[in-house]
Amino acid sequence: MLVPITTVKMAAMAAGDEHAAADVLRGLARQLNCLNEDNMSTRRRALDQIKRETVDGGLSGGVLQELFSALLKPLLKCLSDPSERCRDTAIATIAEFIRCVPRPEESLPYLMPCLAQRFGEKEILEPAEELRLSAVELLSLTVELCGKHLAPYLTEMINILQRAIVDPFPDVKRESCRCAVEFATRVPEHFHMQAENLVKPLMQTISHQHSRVRVSVIETTGAVIQHGTGKNVDDVLSHMAQRLFDNSPQVRKAVTVVVGNWLLHMRDRYSYFHKLIPLLLSNINDEIPEIRLLAADLWRQVGAQWEKENEDDIKDKMDFLLTPPPFYPAGVERPGLGCRELVIRNLGRLVPAITHDVTDWLVPTRVRTSQLLSVLLLHAEDHNTQHLQPLLATLYRACTDTERDVVSNCLAAAKLLGTFVLPAAFLKLLLDHVTTPQSSSHPWAPLMVLAAVLGGCSRPLLKPHLEQIANTLAQPDVCQEYQQVMYLEQLLACVDVLLRQGESDCGAVSLQLLQVLVTVQSLSPSPDLSEKALESVQCLCKVQGLDSGIELYRQHMGRLLDWLSASVNTWSSYSPQRLQLHIIVIQSGPVIGEFVGHLMPLLWSCLQPDKDPEMRLSIFTMLAKLLLNATNTLDSQGHFRDGAEKFLCDVLLPNLVWRAGRIAAAVRTSALSCLLALLHGGAITPGQLLCVEEKLRPQVLSALEEDSQMGRLLACRSVSTMLKLIGHSLHPEALNKIYPDLLKRLDDSSQEVRGAALQALGRWLSNLTKDYHPELCAPHLQLLFQQLLLHLDDPDASVQGQVFEMLKEGSSVHPALLQKEVEAVRDKQRSPLYCDQLLQHISSLPRDTSTLS
Repeated sequence: MLVPITTVKMAAMAAGDEHAAADVLRGLARQLNCLNEDNMSTRRRALDQIKRETVDGGLSGGVLQELFSALLKPLLKCLSDPSERCRDTAIATIAEFIRCVPRPEESLPYLMPCLAQRFGEKEILEPAEELRLSAVELLSLTVELCGKHLAPYLTEMINILQRAIVDPFPDVKRESCRCAVEFATRVPEHFHMQAENLVKPLMQTISHQHSRVRVSVIETTGAVIQHGTGKNVDDVLSHMAQRLFDNSPQVRKAVTVVVGNWLLHMRDRYSYFHKLIPLLLSNINDEIPEIRLLAADLWRQVGAQWEKENEDDIKDKMDFLLTPPPFYPAGVERPGLGCRELVIRNLGRLVPAITHDVTDWLVPTRVRTSQLLSVLLLHAEDHNTQHLQPLLATLYRACTDTERDVVSNCLAAAKLLGTFVLPAAFLKLLLDHVTTPQSSSHPWAPLMVLAAVLGGCSRPLLKPHLEQIANTLAQPDVCQEYQQVMYLEQLLACVDVLLRQGESDCGAVSLQLLQVLVTVQSLSPSPDLSEKALESVQCLCKVQGLDSGIELYRQHMGRLLDWLSASVNTWSSYSPQRLQLHIIVIQSGPVIGEFVGHLMPLLWSCLQPDKDPEMRLSIFTMLAKLLLNATNTLDSQGHFRDGAEKFLCDVLLPNLVWRAGRIAAAVRTSALSCLLALLHGGAITPGQLLCVEEKLRPQVLSALEEDSQMGRLLACRSVSTMLKLIGHSLHPEALNKIYPDLLKRLDDSSQEVRGAALQALGRWLSNLTKDYHPELCAPHLQLLFQQLLLHLDDPDASVQGQVFEMLKEGSSVHPALLQKEVEAVRDKQRSPLYCDQLLQHISSLPRDTSTLS
């Protein structure tokens, strides 16, 4: 009995609704007629009255349903009213009807074609943007309330949304995107048939200047692809990737959420893993913590879901691969098995894309790509080995980037390679690339990557390969081929990382590492780099337990000199070996004195007169520095002194022989400086010097005529030093051959040379012994006195003073002769003062001083 009673009640209610609706319609008859009037105000008042009497009148849903059925067509006709106010009221009234009536879907056969005609054509008929917004809001309301009933109107909906998404008014764009998402959710079984038609307008709007519009478009794109056929994923991926660099964190967050949902819920997601994974993993390094955490959480969900879906395939790995590999990076959380497997299975398709994007012309793209590379390598672990060749090529190119962040990120990635890949695998490729760089403009790139990879390698795994690495670095083609600061810095970085990782194990390759450090110092144009190399030498001492660099050189000096001697016959001014020799002998200090037997043949070979003159010049300059401090360098053990005579005859004298040309003159000057240092430093005894005096004297006296002022000065000083050392032992004939050349230098253009010549003449006079017979040698003394007396009247007062003191000291040699010569020139000089003082001094001498004591 209940059903009939209910039916009767419902019928009675319906009849009552119809009766009430009929009453309202009779009251609105005039207003409905007014809608066709030409007067705008009349139409507007009519619409306002209709709205007040219906949706604003507090009528029941049943009555409104009846009224809506009767009023829908007149209201839809008003959507094309010339008056904006009338159109606005019509849209608002329809919206309220739809919101209030119990069966809004009954209006769809009339509503949807009308909206499609006005808002879904190529040329939108509604000029007012606010009304276009109201219309889209009406459409959103309709989708929300009618749901699946809209399925027959799929084409109309898509047409309207296509136009609304590209509408110039941003609020219309956002509302249309919200409507599209709602529609896709409500009718998924039909939406997929035309979803692709929304992709183009969405991609046209995805870069809109308003960030809120971009967020809406990204969210809508997610829904369109999610509920579509999946054929348009490729069409949107590049646009989504660009939004990863968006300045707005909300936009980047939206991309993260959408891509995460695709990876979790898209039906054909397995086919697009290799394209979607980079988009999500890129945001794991986002600058905003919230986005980083969101991306990481979504990625964990993706990995866990994949792990569950493929449990049978990875059962063995789930049982045995849960323990992190040894030497896993400290402080880094290991990704889950599902996440790792996803990367491993797609890495072969991801690496070429990384290689391409890491050289993109946009800096943000390169930075993000380099960050992504580290994330991928962390997931792939030891599976990186099978992709080592393209990975290394990518790292070489990235390391040459001008952007520091790109370089640092790629070096971090290279360090991960060293952590997960066995040294035997990466060294086979890396060392070949170090020996023969693929890029002539960036030969240091393999070295930079090698240093980073070694930095990630553990000491136990690295130990068996230390010799192979050190031998490669010490090869001439590697450590001597390039002089670029960047190349030398990376070479030094490789040594430093070996010392840091290998510690005391590096003692086995100490020689090779020292050779590299010596080379870096010898080729470096930068003082800072040389200082760093010196610090590395100290570090090499420390890992071996040595007190200082001197001990290190003592350990290897013999082999270092053999290393240099092997190529000495090919040395030139451009050879790095001469610079290496300079570093070794200077830094080894007294140790070099223990290996003079090894050093002398080397010096003899490279200082022969037929060798490169510029090379000889630099080596003589180096030797001069050493010989000045011979007791602490070359002669620290007294061994150099034993061969000093041979060194003088076989090395120095041949280089003092006159040869034409400025370079030859420079070599003679440097040889003279070396000779003077030898004489001053005490590395040759007076006895040894006396034995070679006859060979040495002609060359030194010849040098007094050098065109070079420095050469003449050094020659004068050398003669003076020789007289100081062996003057008392020289035969009178030998002495008489010296002074004439010195006298010529008293007229030298250089005041410094004149002073040195006077000093040498003073030494000459002081070295006259009883073997020198004044009477027999009177002509020589007369010439000497005459020339000196000329300069007693020199324009330079200091020269006058020096000559006066010299004659005063030498007056005892032959007082009578000197007195005679003074008296002869006294009246010819501008001032007789010095002559009178000299005569007075001679007269005060004892009578027996006429004979040398």
